[in-house]
Amino acid sequence: MNTCLFLTFKSGGDIAAAELARLMTLVRATPRLTKALLHTPANTSDPYVKDGPAPSLVLQLYFDELPELEAALSRTGHLGALASHDEFPALARAEIAHQAMLVRPFAVPEPAFATAPGEPYCTYLVSYEGEAEDLNAWHAHYLENHTRHMAMFPQIRELEIYTRLDWVSRNSWKRLNFMQRNKVAFDSADALQQALHSPVRHEMRADFRAFPPFSGPNHHYAMATRVVEPR
Repeated sequence: MNTCLFLTFKSGGDIAAAELARLMTLVRATPRLTKALLHTPANTSDPYVKDGPAPSLVLQLYFDELPELEAALSRTGHLGALASHDEFPALARAEIAHQAMLVRPFAVPEPAFATAPGEPYCTYLVSYEGEAEDLNAWHAHYLENHTRHMAMFPQIRELEIYTRLDWVSRNSWKRLNFMQRNKVAFDSADALQQALHSPVRHEMRADFRAFPPFSGPNHHYAMATRVVEPR
């Protein structure tokens, strides 16, 4: 299993296209990076949740090994360039939070995206930010039961679950300790919208009510997703 660094930026506004282009150039050059996703807000509606505005930007940076991820966050690490107000004025002023997590991919019936290479698709990012009374029981239920419902979303292309781990960062950004995150991906915002209003969403809500006890907020954000290919 590989690891993923989540970088979340709340800037209070849109980030200029030129700055995003510079960001993608920086991300592509990250040493030992295997994959990167750049998420910006999209519009959909969920019949069960209304979680307000999404973050201005979420980056997912994948590495094969945790020490490779930690190297990018070291005092002299590659990602320190994001603090440059000249290159990244909006991002450097943003509220930035980060968390490293273990990636757990799950199979879906039709994983091939219909979008052309380089074109954005749509992702639903979900976070469970508190604590479970029995984390082992909580994860066991989610990974064994809830993912079976999620994988049956119509036109779903990708399903990943992320669980937390211990990690080292020499960066001054806020550290998060969410107990779990999820990602489901679709060809478009319309496809995600249809999935969220399908019978599968109602089945998932019924299963949600059967979760082992947990506390803390649970957020859902629709995002336009671009793949950033490493060099």
